[in-house]
Amino acid sequence: MTVHIMLFGQLADITGVDKITIENCLDTDSMVKSLQNTYPALIQSTFVIAVDKKIISSNTLLTDQCTVALLPPFSGG
Repeated sequence: MTVHIMLFGQLADITGVDKITIENCLDTDSMVKSLQNTYPALIQSTFVIAVDKKIISSNTLLTDQCTVALLPPFSGG
């Protein structure tokens, strides 16, 4: 299973990329753990996860070719 991940703002700065493709992640919790193993600075980062353009609030199953966005905190007015 292939999952496409888009990173924005400080998260893209931490990883040095704005898009990542990973294989064999069944859910968002395992995806986050995989990313944190590869990019340890993400452990201290705060972000919201959206799966296929829908913000989620708990562990969510991922499907093949889905798109996940990691969104840093927003500010402004």
